[in-house]
Amino acid sequence: MEYQDIIRDWKQKKFRPLYWLEGEEEFFIDQVTAYAEHDLLDEAEKGFNLTVLYGKDTDWTAVVNACRRYPMFAEKQVVVLKEAQSMRDLLKLEGYIENLMPSTVFVVAHKQGKIDGRSKMAKLIKEKGVLLSTKKMYDNQLPAWVEAYVSSRELAITQKAAILLVDHIGNDLSRIANEIDKLLVNLPAGKKIDEGDIEKYVGISKEYNVFELQNALGQKNADKVFRIISYFAANPKAAPIQMTLPALYNFFAKVNLIFGVKGAEKEVAAALGVHPFFVKDYMAAARQYGPEGTEKAILLLQQYNLRSIGINDAGVEDGELMKELMYKVMN
Repeated sequence: MEYQDIIRDWKQKKFRPLYWLEGEEEFFIDQVTAYAEHDLLDEAEKGFNLTVLYGKDTDWTAVVNACRRYPMFAEKQVVVLKEAQSMRDLLKLEGYIENLMPSTVFVVAHKQGKIDGRSKMAKLIKEKGVLLSTKKMYDNQLPAWVEAYVSSRELAITQKAAILLVDHIGNDLSRIANEIDKLLVNLPAGKKIDEGDIEKYVGISKEYNVFELQNALGQKNADKVFRIISYFAANPKAAPIQMTLPALYNFFAKVNLIFGVKGAEKEVAAALGVHPFFVKDYMAAARQYGPEGTEKAILLLQQYNLRSIGINDAGVEDGELMKELMYKVMN
């Protein structure tokens, strides 16, 4: 079950006595937990029927006692256990899960991992309640997720704007969602978010960013490469070298994979694990550099990454280091 399915069921007044939320992607867990805490009960019911506990500050007896209470002046009570992974005697909840109170909606947020799927408790959770098991999304899935998230807010976003946002923030759904929500506050209803909106409200230049740099570098467009590097040097916070070099390394590492892939763009996208929108850029870079040039770029990026953190370097400024690297990669 996806997190949206749980919330949709709740909106339709369909409840199960247990919701176990676990895994690596905290955004999905937080979305369900927040809805349980703030929206399952109305304000008059919350005072008597909402209990929020934290794993590091509670024990199994307090949790079970809260769950076994009867609701007051309402059909349901809600018990939310946050940070369940920090509760030392978590497995002792097994007895309660075997005999759940039908009038309690018990929501457990277990982040940063999963309980052993072979254990009795895991089997009970699947049998008696709802299990939401989350994992980090792959980078190539993020632009589509952004488009879907924006759509759920009754707006739309251009593909390039979605990619620009993801490229700047990285694989952090909570931060991406926060930036999108800020955009919604500033934009009129029905507006399609474009690169200009990202530049204005998120603070990402649509011309001077790592995404544009890797494309220019892939095309060996020296004028554009050095124009972007000069902008980065004048605006160090726009793209710190410690973030830029790994991004470029990943770009050329994917370009290198192309030489072993046969098939059309769709097959190349699948092999590289990238959104199909990017494939032409990687293939263009492969044509420009060839296997030897690509391998040379990867080795140089490794070398300059070490220099950027002070290894085998005499204290060259980041901007000069980047210019030197770009010249060597393209020649």
